[in-house]
Amino acid sequence: MPAHEPESAIRTTDPTDPPTGPLARERAHLHASRAALRTMREDVQALDIRDVTANWVNAAVLEAQIEERVKALADLSHTPLFFGRLDYLHVVGAEEAEGAEGERFYIGRRHVHDAGGDPMVIDWRAPVSQPFYRASKTDPLDVGLRRRFGYTGGDLTAYEDEHLSDPAETAQASKLLQSEIERPRVGPMRDIVATIQPEQDEIVRSGLGGTVCVQGGPGTGKTAVGLHRVAYLLYAHRERLARTGTLVIGPNASFLHYIEQVLPALGELEVRQATVDDLVTSGPGAVDVRGTDPADTAVLKGDARMAEVLRRAVRSHVRRPAEGIVVVRGSRRWRVAAYELDEIIEQLLDRDIRYGAAHEALPQRIAHAVLVQMERAGEAPDDRVQDAVARNAAVKAAVKELWPAVDPAKLVLRLLSDAEFLAAHAEGLFTPGEQETILWAKPARGVKSAKWSAADAVLIDEARDLVARTHSLGHVVLDEAQDLSPMQYRAVGRRCSTGSATVLGDLAQGTTPWATASWAEALRHLGKTDAVVEELTAGFRVPREVIAYASRLLPAISPGLAEVESVRESPGSLEVREVTELTHAVIAACEESLTHEGSIGLIAADARIPELAGALTAAGMPYLSPGQETTAASRLTLVPASLAKGLEYDYVVLDEPAAVVAAEPDERTGLRRLYVALTRAVSGLTVLHTEPLPEALGA
Repeated sequence: MPAHEPESAIRTTDPTDPPTGPLARERAHLHASRAALRTMREDVQALDIRDVTANWVNAAVLEAQIEERVKALADLSHTPLFFGRLDYLHVVGAEEAEGAEGERFYIGRRHVHDAGGDPMVIDWRAPVSQPFYRASKTDPLDVGLRRRFGYTGGDLTAYEDEHLSDPAETAQASKLLQSEIERPRVGPMRDIVATIQPEQDEIVRSGLGGTVCVQGGPGTGKTAVGLHRVAYLLYAHRERLARTGTLVIGPNASFLHYIEQVLPALGELEVRQATVDDLVTSGPGAVDVRGTDPADTAVLKGDARMAEVLRRAVRSHVRRPAEGIVVVRGSRRWRVAAYELDEIIEQLLDRDIRYGAAHEALPQRIAHAVLVQMERAGEAPDDRVQDAVARNAAVKAAVKELWPAVDPAKLVLRLLSDAEFLAAHAEGLFTPGEQETILWAKPARGVKSAKWSAADAVLIDEARDLVARTHSLGHVVLDEAQDLSPMQYRAVGRRCSTGSATVLGDLAQGTTPWATASWAEALRHLGKTDAVVEELTAGFRVPREVIAYASRLLPAISPGLAEVESVRESPGSLEVREVTELTHAVIAACEESLTHEGSIGLIAADARIPELAGALTAAGMPYLSPGQETTAASRLTLVPASLAKGLEYDYVVLDEPAAVVAAEPDERTGLRRLYVALTRAVSGLTVLHTEPLPEALGA
């Protein structure tokens, strides 16, 4: 097989193409690969499990596994089965792709093999696929030819070659790669598996054992990198993660809906998605969130000092014994003195185990003390006797008195309602003024009637963990992490305490009053101080003109943070206009944007949404809300600025920047919210205003 074919430029569909030409051959391979995938799916569907299952339970489990396998082998007609090809050179001992010398591989979203088991498409996560993302003219990694494919719908319509080992060919930017990045966006977020860049690929393929924190400005692909990292880890460590589980945490339901199709498109169907609020309001002992806190109260409740307050409050339930206990068994009476009980309690406190675990251990410890006396008296008690003593009424009464059970929600209710109880456990941590801010103005009667806030739910989650250890997953992806409070970081950290995490965010986009000041601080609260912090500065989504305009805010919102350097030149992508009739101008700008292909986002301060919604309706312009999927027939979304984070649209119309800033509790948070809104556009941004623009934007 030749090292490469003579074509090196973009080749597209042409009626004059010979039926045996390169494009025709690639189409034939695509057709054959789809047929092979269909056969793989049919083979799984035809499996007969009647003779290989011992009982109905095994049968049900196996049927579920088969059903999931069938779903994973689905051929999505509008999703390219493969997007690239690698032709390796005849080089002996190639370390990057051992055993691949001289072979040709098609790189795609999943593995496909023919009837004989030979690969027709290689999973993009396989080691042999890595050079597709990493190889370059300076370091070809034994690759002679890298071919990228262009598609229209599901049809292969073009290809582009790079002869990486040919010194006569100069390195050039891939036009197919650029067109894929700039392809109009309609519907949910799509994967970037065909366009992963080398610096992104290094993060995607980093090991499961360590936590990675990715600082990335708008358009650097940090969210996509995090999702593709999950897909890679599930490929490389499937059995382990199948046991321990994976979780993607996003900032809100709209964001999760936007990204929910990425992993299924990569063949991964079993990854759970949730918000932090979802995590802390589910499971035994959780409460419903029906209230809100003022910003200053939420900041204090989210402060890491609350963890120590809760620890003290939980342990305050432990009492020292005033007298011993007497255990009666048959005709014998066994006495455990007060000092012995005190020693047992002291040992449990010193071990600092979960309160609930110690509550369960205490009766066994007391029973053991009784068994020691029995053995000294010549008896030979066994484990059954110890269990019986642990269940003795006197022992149970002592445990109830000395180490009573604690209800986490009732504990937090008391802390927020009882000034003396809070003061006793917040002494030296919170000032009297801060304690007054934390307390409810009107104490609730009980757990069910309380109007719990989101911050309260996090406190209850912390208390639940103090009583019983939270289950840890194998890997957690935390997106938009800059907006979490220290107590929220702790809630996430508990869910990967024995696993690892991928932390994604941008300090410049922190729009909560408690947004983290640094990744070192955030990782400390998360319990992952050994995490590696990576920074993505190359922008692939936001046009250069737009990101440069938004970056004027960086000195005011996040001094010292590197600006994103966009690789996309798009002259005319930014328009800033002062108008006299704002709403009328906004509607006109939306109409103009709809003449272009792709999705349109109208972003405005939350208070402006009702007026703009009415104006759009009056103008006969249907619109969607965040979380609703855009379609070719419905491409305009009306977006409150508070929900814009993480979303992207081909064209954005931004209504009154000053109103976006003024809606926040302080100027820095407002400017950060504006920074988010300014960086949602992929192709064009129109800024309309009647009030003066924020000074930080300059002239």
